[in-house]
Amino acid sequence: MQAQTIPPTLLEWIHEQTRAGFDADALLESMKSAGWQEAVAVAALDLAFNSRRPNLHPPGEQRPPMARDFPRIDLQDHPRELDLGDCRVQVLAALRQPQIVVMGGLLSDEECDALMAAAEPRMQRSLTVQTSTGGEQESPERTSRGMFFRRAENPVVARIEERLARLVNWPVDHGEGLQVLHYRHGAEYKPHYDYFDPDQPGTPSILQRGGQRLATVVMYLNHPVRGGGTVFPDLQLEVAPQKGHAVFFSYPAAHPSSQSLHGGAPLIEGEKWVATKWLREHVFT
Repeated sequence: MQAQTIPPTLLEWIHEQTRAGFDADALLESMKSAGWQEAVAVAALDLAFNSRRPNLHPPGEQRPPMARDFPRIDLQDHPRELDLGDCRVQVLAALRQPQIVVMGGLLSDEECDALMAAAEPRMQRSLTVQTSTGGEQESPERTSRGMFFRRAENPVVARIEERLARLVNWPVDHGEGLQVLHYRHGAEYKPHYDYFDPDQPGTPSILQRGGQRLATVVMYLNHPVRGGGTVFPDLQLEVAPQKGHAVFFSYPAAHPSSQSLHGGAPLIEGEKWVATKWLREHVFT
C-alpha cells in the first residue's frame, strides 16, 4: 500500500468539521471511509488538535485512549542538529508518523565506556515483564543479559538522564531507571511492543508505578561487527547500531496501530551493548 502524507487541506477540513460540532471518533471514521489509512488519519487528528490527542474508539474495537501529552523530539524546523546544552546531537534520519528519530552523538565514547564498565559486574539474564501476572520471568524471546541503574545512581547516569529529558521534553522522574543490555553471538530480542497490554490482568498493578509507557530511547554503547540492528517490522526499517548513536520512538496509544513493533535482530558477529530508557505517563517510583 502506498504511503500517505498529511496535506494542509486535510488539517483545514478537520478544523472545519470540529467547529461544526463533529467529534474525533466521527472524523476518524469519515477519513477512513474516504480512503485514508488509519495511522495517517490518527496522525492528522493529532496535529489538528495540537497534540491534545482524542480518545479514539472505532466501532467494534475497544482501544485504549491515546496520551494527551507524550515524549517527543521537536523537529518542526527540520534541524540537522539538536542543541541539548551539554552536547549537540545529529539528526540522521526521522520518520514523522510514528515518530522515529535516529541520532548521532547522543553519548560520548567516554560515557558509553563508563556505562558498560559500571554495568558489567551486575549483569544477569534479561527478564521480560509478564502482563498476565504483573511479574517478570525469563523468556526464549529475549536472550540478552541486563541490569538496571537507579535514577541518578552515579554522575554519568544522572547527566544522561537530564540530557534525555531535554531531548524529548519530558521530566526526568517520568522515566524508568536506565537499563543496560549485553548481547553475545546469536542473542536477540524478538519483535515486541514496549507498552503494557491493557487487556492483560497484570497490567493494572504494573501501571501503579508510573502509568503506561509512552516512548523508548535505545542508545548503542559499542560497534557490533555484524547484525544486532533495531528492527521495526511494520515499517520495514532497521537501525544499525553504532557507538554513541541512538534511536527514539514513541507510542502514545497502547495498541498495535502505534506501529511501534520492534526488536533486536540476532547478533551475527562480535558483541552488542545498548542502554535503554523507557518513559512513563507519570512519576515512576
